[in-house]
Amino acid sequence: MKASIRLGLHENRHQFALLVLVNAFVGAMVGMERSILPALAEQEFQLVAHSAILSFIVVFGLSKALTNYFAGRWSERFGRKALLVTGWWIAAPVPFLLMFAPDWNWILAANVCLGISQGLTWSTTVIMKIDLVGPARRGLAMGLNEFAGYLAVAASAWATGWIASHSHVRPEPFYLGVVYVALGLLLSQFAVRDTLAHARLEAQHRAETLPTLSAREIFWKTTFKDRNLSAITQAGFVNNLNDGMAWGLFPLFFTQVGKLDMVAIAGLAALYPLVWGFGQLFTGHWSDRIGRKPLIVGGMIVQSLGLALMVVWPVYPSFVVAAILMGAGTAMVYPTLLAGIGDVAAPAWRASAIGIYRLWRDSGYAAGALFAGLIADQLGLDSAIIAVAVLTFLSGVLAAVRMEETVRSARAKS
Repeated sequence: MKASIRLGLHENRHQFALLVLVNAFVGAMVGMERSILPALAEQEFQLVAHSAILSFIVVFGLSKALTNYFAGRWSERFGRKALLVTGWWIAAPVPFLLMFAPDWNWILAANVCLGISQGLTWSTTVIMKIDLVGPARRGLAMGLNEFAGYLAVAASAWATGWIASHSHVRPEPFYLGVVYVALGLLLSQFAVRDTLAHARLEAQHRAETLPTLSAREIFWKTTFKDRNLSAITQAGFVNNLNDGMAWGLFPLFFTQVGKLDMVAIAGLAALYPLVWGFGQLFTGHWSDRIGRKPLIVGGMIVQSLGLALMVVWPVYPSFVVAAILMGAGTAMVYPTLLAGIGDVAAPAWRASAIGIYRLWRDSGYAAGALFAGLIADQLGLDSAIIAVAVLTFLSGVLAAVRMEETVRSARAKS
């Protein structure tokens, strides 16, 4: 092992900061869709059924989820950087497909590419940061990673909504996507260095004697068998289930129930990930101090309260408070879940465990779009939001019952 390879946030600050910047461009690619794609479906493609409008989230979630699964395993075989660069090449056609799609199927194809790209790029930036920092500041590292990604989601959602309100819903808003891809690809190709050797160094520090588990063993351990890993995984699934619903239905709810215009909708679409992004600057580090479980349980309950408030009091001030609660709850949960996976999984199979967690977590996008879309078509938008609020609350209860604290065990191993 090369003597120059060291673990720690300070020791790897330059590469860590570079990866934070790269992940901001990854998040911005998703953000450019969040405020305007439902409007695009209605205005340009005349889609009426909510389930049809939300189909772009279904294909995005499924393609991202499946890619997450393979990304973890592939990163251990081929290295982290190769997957990061490949993900950016797959993202390259997305803005052009969104700009010039002649029918809705082209929009779906763009979201398949976007999902695959996100599965490769976001997964590898997460894995690389965990590799670099070691166990002591893992929560802080994930907080910084998710802060950059979701702050960029918020900024991009607001920017594209503002551009659409002052020009057209396309092609002008998607010009930004061309810039995101170019900068992300150039930085990943020419400035980022691989981190696989850092994971191997941590394994040596922990004096691991257990053999690497098979793909099948890791899958079942993460999904069901390990109490902590499975509790974290279900919370991630439900968290993205409610985010998938929010992505697709909130703009429609704000328009149809709240009677808001595109500028107001863009502001609300940005506020939720803005609070989510900034909050993670504190919650990731906080979880290193007080533990993962309180933030996971509390965050799911706070999200459910935000969703319920939106329906109970459907006026603009309520929407603002609800967006803040949703953002705060998600900020409590998001980096903490990833840090918890890093606490429990051994370095030899940690990337694979993260991939499986992200497989289930991002399947939540598809599940949320399908579940909420079908309920909205049958019972209305308010019923769909309340149903998702109940599921989110129950997920927090399940984490409270099933999960143990993971920080202490991780520190004992290091």
